[in-house]
Amino acid sequence: MNPLLVVTGGTKGIGRAVVERFSEGGFDVVVCARNEQDLRQLKHDIEGSVAEVLEGFDDAVVPTIFPFAADLEQRTDVNRLIEFIQSLARPVSALVNNVGIFLPGQIHSEPEGTFEATMNLNVASVYHLTRGLIGDMMKQRSGHIFMMGSTASITAYPNGGSYCISKFALLGMARELREEMKPYGVKVTTLMPGATYTDSWAASGLPETRFMQAADIAEVIWSAYHLSAGAVVEEILLRPQLGDIK
Repeated sequence: MNPLLVVTGGTKGIGRAVVERFSEGGFDVVVCARNEQDLRQLKHDIEGSVAEVLEGFDDAVVPTIFPFAADLEQRTDVNRLIEFIQSLARPVSALVNNVGIFLPGQIHSEPEGTFEATMNLNVASVYHLTRGLIGDMMKQRSGHIFMMGSTASITAYPNGGSYCISKFALLGMARELREEMKPYGVKVTTLMPGATYTDSWAASGLPETRFMQAADIAEVIWSAYHLSAGAVVEEILLRPQLGDIK
């Protein structure tokens, strides 16, 4: 049986790159996103492309993509996702908490409700999903939790507003969880990438070469996952070769 990965926000950008990298490596993947059509297309694309690569290998098992549509800003949807994963009756080898939202603004002037919406998705959903899955990881004394932070987890900037608050909080959560999980063999890693070329940057007018690629982040996650059981990368800070975009 293939190992099982869970990725939130998995149909675009970094999340999609992670799904692609791990499925190529033989993982089945539970992919959560809001848009059902995007999820169906992702399943079609990845299962088809991996099947082509594995064609001719008699003992090869084509990885399965398990799509799950949910709005993780809603606690009830987080609970539905947990129940779906548990219904598979399989150990979760890794969880990539990638879902998140960026609404630019400043604390004194950003629209009412920005803080609540940002914290619900970027922090609360991660907290509740992780709590829902980590008990089984503790019992099996294995597993790896990846938190998708940002350079905004350690550096505030004028237009960061609630987003910066949420990413600082996420790093704090990850550090606390890391301490709690040490005796159980469960690893916790926080990724803090800078500007990565995704749809949100496509209209910036900057050349794609100015950014990191989503595949770079996925490759780092893949490498961190494959360290020996006695080693863990706690935090990874990545920036474009030319530095932050200001």
